[in-house]
Amino acid sequence: MIDFWNQRYSESHFAYGKSPNDFLAENLPRFDCGKLLFPAEGEGRNAVFAAKLGHQVTAFDTSEAAKIKAQQLADEMGTHINYEVASFDQLNFQPHSYDGLVLIYAHFSKSVRATLHSQFLSCLKPGGFVIFEAFSKEQIQYQSGGPKDPDMLFSIEEVKVEFNSLSFELLEKVIINLEEGTYHNGPASVVRFLAIKN
Repeated sequence: MIDFWNQRYSESHFAYGKSPNDFLAENLPRFDCGKLLFPAEGEGRNAVFAAKLGHQVTAFDTSEAAKIKAQQLADEMGTHINYEVASFDQLNFQPHSYDGLVLIYAHFSKSVRATLHSQFLSCLKPGGFVIFEAFSKEQIQYQSGGPKDPDMLFSIEEVKVEFNSLSFELLEKVIINLEEGTYHNGPASVVRFLAIKN
């Protein structure tokens, strides 16, 4: 899988564009600047957006090619992000050390997903926020991007279980029109939420 992402992120263009995800761009500005964690951040479009707003950003992914592109984008935008390359089982973030967690199309295999979500949430301070958008189970019907394995997609019920330490301000499944680079284009079914850690 790492080879797949290194190949995708080694392409000359930015696979998902340089602009931040719309849901993130609409909602992040309402929160005070702080320390944010961006797992599975890819080429950095969302982390760089947050850094431009004044947040202190830590991003990570498994792809060295993704890090190179993310640093290129940060330089281009005149900002800085801390970007680590590691497999997800190598993560060693301190508990209660982040003010916000951003998960944008961070899809993991079913066997590790709940464990990873628990680890990410443990890094979040009480009162910290989560901004989440990912493809729903119904995305299988669409050709606009995302995993083809239904077990990597989300239902509202799964989100409630895997993020049960949160208070949801918004939790919805909606059809949106994606315009994110080459690989996220067209109508898409997504689950997204805004939440605060209890």
